[in-house]
Amino acid sequence: MTRFKAVVGSAVLAGLLGAAVCAPAQAHHSFPATYMVDQTVTIQGTVVQFLFRNPHSFVHVMAKDPKSGQNVVWAVEWGAGGALGADNVKHDTLRPGDKVIVTGNPARDAASHRLRMRAIERPSDGWKWAGTFG
Repeated sequence: MTRFKAVVGSAVLAGLLGAAVCAPAQAHHSFPATYMVDQTVTIQGTVVQFLFRNPHSFVHVMAKDPKSGQNVVWAVEWGAGGALGADNVKHDTLRPGDKVIVTGNPARDAASHRLRMRAIERPSDGWKWAGTFG
């Protein structure tokens, strides 16, 4: 009987460990760990790509780096597709070539050229979005 308990106990432990290792992460990353949430940066440029998806959408914008003056692609992190849809933002709301003005929280690593979206505007037709997501 002792051997049976040891085998069953080992199997249960292995199953629990396997479930812990294979289970998807449910915790959400901390924006303050990635972005300086007490600062904002505004960029003006051209949409290169709009990735409308979950858990976060991204707008890639070609715009100048404020320090070097060189054009770089900024990765602007936005809300989940479902949440944006509730704000009437759709997969084709932004298209490559659109001129936009984006305000967001800069990444702690300035060289990464990342922003957390706070507001976006397309001056050609007056379309705007502003808000928060989490």
